[in-house]
Amino acid sequence: MKNKIISLALVAGLAACSGGNIFDEAETDTGTGTGTGTGTTTGGETDGDGIAVDGIPPGTESPTAGSTIFRSETRVTSDSAADYGSGFANSVAYNSTDDTFTVNNLAFDGDSPYVRGTSVSSFHSGQNMGQFAVYEAEPQSNDPVSGDPIDQFTYRAIYGVSRNRTGENNETPSAQFAIIRTGNYVQYGFGGFVYQRDDSVVLPDSLQARYTGKSAGLRDFNNDGGLQYTTGDVEIIIDSEDFDDGAGVDGTISNRRVYDLNGVDITSTVASGISTNLSEIPVAQLVIGPGVLAESGDLIGEIRSSYRAEDGSTVAYEEGNYYAIVSGDGADEIVGIFVLETETARDTGGFIVYRGAAAQP
Repeated sequence: MKNKIISLALVAGLAACSGGNIFDEAETDTGTGTGTGTGTTTGGETDGDGIAVDGIPPGTESPTAGSTIFRSETRVTSDSAADYGSGFANSVAYNSTDDTFTVNNLAFDGDSPYVRGTSVSSFHSGQNMGQFAVYEAEPQSNDPVSGDPIDQFTYRAIYGVSRNRTGENNETPSAQFAIIRTGNYVQYGFGGFVYQRDDSVVLPDSLQARYTGKSAGLRDFNNDGGLQYTTGDVEIIIDSEDFDDGAGVDGTISNRRVYDLNGVDITSTVASGISTNLSEIPVAQLVIGPGVLAESGDLIGEIRSSYRAEDGSTVAYEEGNYYAIVSGDGADEIVGIFVLETETARDTGGFIVYRGAAAQP
């Protein structure tokens, strides 16, 4: 089916550019998709004679290396699923005039656009790479007839844009992502993520490429309310020469931090709750395997974390998937989302990583 997608606009003040508000409305093919937010989607997409990649989220159908690509979290509606409601926030828009963020298809997130966060307004994404902006839904609305106040849910949105620009006037960010979650449901509840490439890509056919950068995200809970912010250092390495049926991809999410909604670093408390001998959140490792990178630049794979217990044994902690897109003539950046789950918690992080020394945090 065809939907009208409003491209995410550049966050004013997060990176230098000219031209002000740059909303661009583009007609984008979108698929329906099935499965959960952790990547149990069935089927896959094929880019011409390229690789069929399983688990690609809904969005642009039949993408090519030269096309823009839009992806959103797969919608989950099964009553038995812990992450019921994932993927409902499937359209977002940024207004640079008043620095507000509009999210579609979520109940009880206010009648007005989200505004820049008060206690936490942004997370630093690395040297020369701008910021990840934080937005809050209004906490209260009013019945227009009675005037009675109606408490709203605690929704937060994180929005990241690339430092690179593309388009006719070189004003459009080449890559962007947004994550929306709340802590007001017993299960994970309604929310979603979107990510997109507004550029083309030329994938390397030899040698290896290393990408580094930061992530920022939201941590919500199953069978328990609450919402937290997360950050991390992201490294992705692509071996373009092997496997025969697609590049090998390796990488980590390390130096993971957790903050409460007031911006207080609670990493040590969260880590000790995992295991009394831990002071840091376990490093997450991309699972190496063939068939994860399509010729369009779509990149989908598994991700896991584990830690060493006090008795020296290795204990599995989280598992999930990462969803990403490679872009640029030199395949010089990757935008994406990772979703890592335990039985009770879910960390949804967004990242934009870059090749070269300039990407170092």
